[in-house]
Amino acid sequence: MTQPSYDVVAIGNAIVDILSPATDDFVADNGMTKGAMALVFSPEEADALYAKMGPGQEVSGGSAANTIAGMAALGSKCAFIGQVADDQLGTVFAHDIRAAGIRFDTEARAGSPTTGRCLIFVTPDGQRTMNTFLGASHYLPAEALDRDLIAGAKYLYLEGYLWDPEEPRAAMRAAIEVARAAGRKVAFTLSAEFVIDRHRDAFHQLIDAGLIDVLFANEAEIVSLTEAADTEAAIAAVKAKVPLLVVTMSEQGACAIAGDERVTVPAAPVDKVVDTTGAGDLFAAGFLHGQAQGWGLERSLRLGAVCAAEVISHFGARPIADLKALAAEV
Repeated sequence: MTQPSYDVVAIGNAIVDILSPATDDFVADNGMTKGAMALVFSPEEADALYAKMGPGQEVSGGSAANTIAGMAALGSKCAFIGQVADDQLGTVFAHDIRAAGIRFDTEARAGSPTTGRCLIFVTPDGQRTMNTFLGASHYLPAEALDRDLIAGAKYLYLEGYLWDPEEPRAAMRAAIEVARAAGRKVAFTLSAEFVIDRHRDAFHQLIDAGLIDVLFANEAEIVSLTEAADTEAAIAAVKAKVPLLVVTMSEQGACAIAGDERVTVPAAPVDKVVDTTGAGDLFAAGFLHGQAQGWGLERSLRLGAVCAAEVISHFGARPIADLKALAAEV
């Protein structure tokens, strides 16, 4: 096996987040479930909701893209594969991810649909209610994969959100084959309960086949995956099937289980929660960066907690503080 040239190559939705403050009443009056993510299935519906937003802030997003943005900020060498359209938001996304020092070579797609966007309404308590139009991101073909790039990375990182559409699902399956054939590790994040509800059997097949080396989930997701009674029962059902299981527990911290070793760390302190967008993504960034550097479970978990705390202290799902400086204190 050759020495890896990248720490991580991620495949995920290429989305631009548009964030705006909103009241609880606004969220309820527009039929949204506070703190949840809902899919918007037409550009017309997305445009109508966008028209109701107050002044917004555009920040490139997407779960896996946020994670590797955090990893790049920590010093990891990263690349991203995701589909944008040949439009203004596609240009914004490509600029932002490259400006973060991340390799991004996926060719923009001509025609409709437009680049994906996520309309995020942030209530005064920092909760984010997301409305996502996935657009071009759901048309990532297997032909867009750079197989040499995937084979040359320590980790292939995949987001469950992209498992819905057939074309990128096939691309991710092909990427897993490339990574495994090259002796690399595959990390997978379950993303959301509604994703698990639609693809529970497929996710179990990946896990049971030994194709996932690192599995990320929050408490609700691991319970949904296993349909267990509680978090501990869910962990017990999965921990023997993946080499490394990482479960986040909001303000209760996070735990990592590798074989007979289990480590739990508390959440990092935050003066004020401003916006929880990207908390799980940046936790994964810190943890996976630590693992890529050869750190132990506890130190990797602590870095994940620090990165999550940083991102929820401000608007947006990308870090603004010096993560390298924060990591030096872990």
